[in-house]
Amino acid sequence: MEIQIAVSKVGKYATSESGDTLEMIERPGGGLSLVLVDGQHTGRGAKAVSNLVARQAIGLLAEGVRDGAAARAAHDTLFTQHGGRVQATLNIISVDLASKTLVLSRNNPNPIFVVRPAGVTELADPSRPIGLYRHTRPVINEVPLQAETVVVVYTDGLAGAGARKGKLMDARAKVEKLHTAGLEAAQTWADRLLAEAVAHDEGRPADDVSVLVVAVLRRQSADDARRMLVRLPL
Repeated sequence: MEIQIAVSKVGKYATSESGDTLEMIERPGGGLSLVLVDGQHTGRGAKAVSNLVARQAIGLLAEGVRDGAAARAAHDTLFTQHGGRVQATLNIISVDLASKTLVLSRNNPNPIFVVRPAGVTELADPSRPIGLYRHTRPVINEVPLQAETVVVVYTDGLAGAGARKGKLMDARAKVEKLHTAGLEAAQTWADRLLAEAVAHDEGRPADDVSVLVVAVLRRQSADDARRMLVRLPL
């Protein structure tokens, strides 16, 4: 098998800085962890919040702290520094080679979609953002590390795409459409979903939009090299 990870993101229209932050770290016991944070509101203040949360979570994951504990610590930091007045959504997605699972940690009202050949599963147990209530905990699910599995995580900008124009995007319907089309590459999934969100906002995103896709695919070659590609328009 091989893991493909892709992120597509765009900032709110006419806003210089995105309030969404994504970080990735190699886990001490093998595998990878990805942290996606959406800070309250948009712009520089939101970016400061999302950076604070992402740094806290990534630092602990790098030391071998478990995902749930890292999420709770990030919440405690945000709650303490801002006195329960500032919130952020937090998703931690880990490729855990020790347990041979994808660990999906969620402090986000928006669901996570898990796509397999049999169909789309929506992980949507009630979940609160971090930062507002003292005893906030993440909702955690584990998915077997099996080929032909795609995990889709996103921020509010995608969930609310089109609301301003009265044509709210149906995220699940879009995911199911891509599944039916037989897509595999993680970057294609992320790009298509981002494009749909931007189109629903008529080319002017009403909020920061980030889409994170983790795909477990059948390995096509014996090449053991790891690769990462980043594209940052300036």
